[in-house]
Amino acid sequence: MRSYSAPVWQMALKLGLIGGAVAALLALIGMVEVFNQRAIIGGVISMGQTFLGLAVLLSAYAAARRAGTQTRSTALLAGAVAGAAVGLVIGGLALLMAAWPDLRTILINASPTLLALLTFGQAAPVALAIWIVAGGLLGAATGALLLLTPAVRSAILAALGAVVLVGVLADLLRLITSAWGVIGQALRWMFAGRGLSVAGALVVAAVVVLIGVLRQRGLPKLQPAAGRRSPRQTLLSLAISLAILALLPPVLGTYMSEVLDQVGLYVLMGLGLNIVVGFAGLLDLGYVGFYAIGAYMMGLLTSPELGFFNLSWWAALPIVLAVTILSGVVLGIPVLKVRGDYLAIITLGFGEMIRYLALSNALDPYTGGPQGVQLIAKPTIGSFVFDDVTKLYYLLLAGCLLTGFIAIRLRDSRLGRAWMAMREDEDVAQAIGINLVSTKLLAFATGAAFAGLSGAIFAAKIGAAYPQSFHLLVSINVLALIIVGGMGSIPGVIVGALALVGLPELLREFAEFRLLVYGVVLVVMMLYRPEGLLPSEAARREMHEDENVTEESALAQPAEPAIQLERTAT
Repeated sequence: MRSYSAPVWQMALKLGLIGGAVAALLALIGMVEVFNQRAIIGGVISMGQTFLGLAVLLSAYAAARRAGTQTRSTALLAGAVAGAAVGLVIGGLALLMAAWPDLRTILINASPTLLALLTFGQAAPVALAIWIVAGGLLGAATGALLLLTPAVRSAILAALGAVVLVGVLADLLRLITSAWGVIGQALRWMFAGRGLSVAGALVVAAVVVLIGVLRQRGLPKLQPAAGRRSPRQTLLSLAISLAILALLPPVLGTYMSEVLDQVGLYVLMGLGLNIVVGFAGLLDLGYVGFYAIGAYMMGLLTSPELGFFNLSWWAALPIVLAVTILSGVVLGIPVLKVRGDYLAIITLGFGEMIRYLALSNALDPYTGGPQGVQLIAKPTIGSFVFDDVTKLYYLLLAGCLLTGFIAIRLRDSRLGRAWMAMREDEDVAQAIGINLVSTKLLAFATGAAFAGLSGAIFAAKIGAAYPQSFHLLVSINVLALIIVGGMGSIPGVIVGALALVGLPELLREFAEFRLLVYGVVLVVMMLYRPEGLLPSEAARREMHEDENVTEESALAQPAEPAIQLERTAT
């Protein structure tokens, strides 16, 4: 029989107790109870229970990974010990709540609803045994997952992730499909309660696995021999994508159109800040200032409330863009000799300065002071008015396509290469003949123009411009979506906006807890995928430079012992 060293099981037990403590904390702050309102699989598992199960999975995964996968029994038993330890802590919490009814006077979220959730409606000692056994089995299954081939493991994880995602959005999907007539009626079997049905979950998992299999076997054959798409394939993909995007508002409905509008605004700002930060390497924390200038200039030029001008939205747009470009240049001139953290501090001050100027009484006739500017004009084309979220979606889509096209062309241009050279090393860029003054000013001006366009559309969307809409968190969110999507990557901006703007909007019913999830996701991303979800090739190489050097060293090392062995034999 194989003997297992005590440190392995101590490590597994320690990780399990830590995971159990985290799960108990989530329960006692009320997060598990709040998320329990939304089901993943109706009548089987809720979002609150999923959080508790996730604590088991992560603890067991960490324990099995540290124990090593040299032998099956080591990984399985390490995962089982960690999972059982998590179950012990959660079941122990249920036992404590049942034995001490007055605990709620100290911990307000230790409610009867939470107790019923943790005990499954059973007696507390029975629930404790259930948690230990279930945690051990789930932990062992997690350990077994590490023993599978990477392809099979990825397929299983993708299927589980898809079931959770579709289950979370089940209410929204049911609402959307209900407007599809016969098709919507045919899809009713996929939902149960506020989540998926068991059959619906199995179908979602099977579809994801099937797509993964087809992608591995079929898609490489569709690529040309050179490894790049042909122009015909590119045009076909573009046409299909545009058709799908154009059909989204009538298919998804008003609420989802509002969410897509929010995503579109952040995509516009993200594309602009991606030029400043991702291409040129200039850390800008006051980007919201340009966004505010675009909105307030549109109000100044079109609002009859201020009484200065009464232009149409389209007539005011070129002026708005010109003013925001000029403001980008004005900001760029004082910071030409500043780098790194000092640049971030200066730009941060610029963003806050714009907001406080909008709040000041001195500029009240021009900005409306704390009350903001009202009655801002809506964009119109003939008799068609962009006066609701569905219509504004198409304006935002056109703006995103235009700015995306400009960003792609700039990235591949001589100016784009100059930006990237400056990002890597300003001194070297200057030594090879790049004019740092004009290059930096063009980066700030271009980014400001994109933010000004976003601000002008935002002002038309809500019909007003308030100082409270332009706080520092907007700049932080735009910077975060660039980092999560992939620094310097244009598709990454879109993915980052969907992940950090779209998903939190869909989880708005969970109040402040959705921001906790938001923060945890950011921390995990920075630890395990710092290059982002869809990074540029340069960012991917830079983030994994140490790994590549290690691999090259490992490949070069076997030759040296062989030479020494040969000399010894001689």
